[in-house]
Amino acid sequence: MKTLPDLLDDHLSLLSIGLNPSLPSVQAGFYFANPRNRFWKALNNCHFLNQPLEPSLKSCHHLFKRYRIGFTDLVKRPTAGCKDLNANDYRTGSLHLQTVICSTRPALIWFHGKLCCQKFVQYSDYKGSPVSWGLQSWKIDNLPVYVTPNPSPANAAFSLADITDSYQQLFQALKTTRC
Repeated sequence: MKTLPDLLDDHLSLLSIGLNPSLPSVQAGFYFANPRNRFWKALNNCHFLNQPLEPSLKSCHHLFKRYRIGFTDLVKRPTAGCKDLNANDYRTGSLHLQTVICSTRPALIWFHGKLCCQKFVQYSDYKGSPVSWGLQSWKIDNLPVYVTPNPSPANAAFSLADITDSYQQLFQALKTTRC
């Protein structure tokens, strides 16, 4: 199966977790590659970066090296949409993600979308944990968890401004977590 490779290491500031790779992202070879995905625009607009980044593999590596942001997905199987995922995908993905989190120990765990976080919770040791926007009241392996809206074009309920605001709050929480 062709999918996006994880971009992981020890001492991550953030572990960015998407639901699963989109077909355009797998074809392009980098995270959030769909031209309609709002990740890169929101990231550039939130005033965290020292320079704007264009959607590319090079930009993913820049975020990884300069800001210690790692990338993975709850489910590694690429699909056209979340409706194509099943319970086995989530079960397998949640188990794998728990291993990734325990081995990389990021300062902050970042889920893109409530659905992504809820599916992880449903199929993990954290069953029953409430999922809300922002910093969660519970932790994974004693590491803080943060949920922002999914920037996917399929998630039209949130505007670019909403996503940008959530990223600003995420990076503020990251500063607090590091102190």
